[in-house]
Amino acid sequence: MNDNNVIFSTHDLAVGYRNGKNEVTLLRGLNLSLHKGKLVALLGQNGAGKSTLLRALTCDERPLSGTIEVNGKNLLEMSQKDRSRLIGLVSTERIQAGALTVTELVGLGRQPHTGFLGRLDDEDREIVRQAMDQSGIISKADDYVASLSDGERQKAMIARALAQQTPIIILDEPTAFLDVASRIETMRLLQTLAHEQGKAVLLSSHDISQSLMLADELWLITTDRQVLTGSTQELVAQGAMNHLFTNQSIHFNPQILDYSF
Repeated sequence: MNDNNVIFSTHDLAVGYRNGKNEVTLLRGLNLSLHKGKLVALLGQNGAGKSTLLRALTCDERPLSGTIEVNGKNLLEMSQKDRSRLIGLVSTERIQAGALTVTELVGLGRQPHTGFLGRLDDEDREIVRQAMDQSGIISKADDYVASLSDGERQKAMIARALAQQTPIIILDEPTAFLDVASRIETMRLLQTLAHEQGKAVLLSSHDISQSLMLADELWLITTDRQVLTGSTQELVAQGAMNHLFTNQSIHFNPQILDYSF
């Protein structure tokens, strides 16, 4: 793959958490990369460290060691404002935005560009409108966020990230708590953003089948806390999917792109 397409990379990264004066390392020695125009799925069993890794990659929590670069520049040395112009984050946390309309929520994505007062001009408002249109939520533009279904709320959150106009979008479990139709719709939206807008999109997911069908690349956290990376087809063909779960009675079935007993 052409290295000119690498926009995000980690170098000997270690992630975990601090317990008082002690450090607990979950993953170490990580040399990962995201490419423009690619959808990447981060998979692993519960407790493997997926959310911890994503928080470190977005600098929501500092990694224990190592470096992160975006376009060759050290992400850890940047201001929060500069980072928010590079990475759009969609987390699993439900924000308290029920009193806002969808347009107002999506407009918050313009804050890295609008200065201290956060006033939107005509160009900002057009960017917000386009983000809602691309995310399939524009029909709810004047509705209150509190009135949205889970699927609609997720579209609004993705639209907010789009309004940031970042080259990288990172999502933590974007299809959690969604029904089947909404999960498929959300995954296809993220694939479109990568392929048609050239964004680097990284998401964590428990939806193995949908991830394997739509993701270009995988980051697999194995049971021995290694992170295997590569194209989806290559890793499936190599049997890497059998290293995700400790339960020996669960086996990956490449015919259905999912696990069975």
